Amino acid sequence: MPFQALDIELNGPVATIWMNRPDLHNAFDEILIAELTAACVALDEDPDVRVVVLAGRGKSFSAGADLNWMRRAANNSLDDNLNDARALARMLRTLAEMNKPTIARVQGAALGGGMGLASACDIAVASTKAVFATSEVRFGIIPSAISPYVLRAIGARQAARYFQSAERIAADRAREIGLVHDTVEPDALDAKVQEIVAALLQGGPLAQAAAKDLIRAVDGQSINDNLVEETAHRIAHLRATPEAREGITAFLDKRPASWLPGDSTP
Repeated sequence: MPFQALDIELNGPVATIWMNRPDLHNAFDEILIAELTAACVALDEDPDVRVVVLAGRGKSFSAGADLNWMRRAANNSLDDNLNDARALARMLRTLAEMNKPTIARVQGAALGGGMGLASACDIAVASTKAVFATSEVRFGIIPSAISPYVLRAIGARQAARYFQSAERIAADRAREIGLVHDTVEPDALDAKVQEIVAALLQGGPLAQAAAKDLIRAVDGQSINDNLVEETAHRIAHLRATPEAREGITAFLDKRPASWLPGDSTP
């Protein structure tokens, strides 16, 4: 599928989605939103893709919404603005609910919606040059569409500060509050991403999808009889799958599981 605002790079079982509007700091408009949605759907359905990396060309990861797009939206009807907001929310949800592991590779600014994109990925790795912000209140709006993913990452207490202050969040602070998992020097960013990719490729793909679904089902729930029963059903069902049988047999036979890349090492 040809894209205007994205490049898709395939390297074996790893797909990298490159946001490719470097002159505009990968700010998104209706085209980038639609293309990101389509790319996530297509890659999630591709059986040859195991891991998806989201990255930005140029100096910035993503500066959030394109100001020209926002200017146009200010003159649109309520229905048009609702449609735009729904498209953005749908894109973020599509990214967040991919069955495959996702990694945000954040080399520079991730502002507003860009911070939302990083939060919607399963894993976020940032350069020490990266900076984050929920800057929406400075434009008289709120970080509404990204809020479920940012709250999931940093919690309500931190969000209460940064949603209202729009302060810039340095990379080390982002790691402290749970927004990113790792921070590394700029020249070590790709190596760190590859290190995490290598670890992810060790896992069974169906098990990883089930693990993501498990997190969504269990997060925030009270530990009670219903939850205990649900988790029991989930592991019992998974144990009976061909993938689980293959994984256990491979371990006992001291051989690589069938889903491992040919040159992978445990």
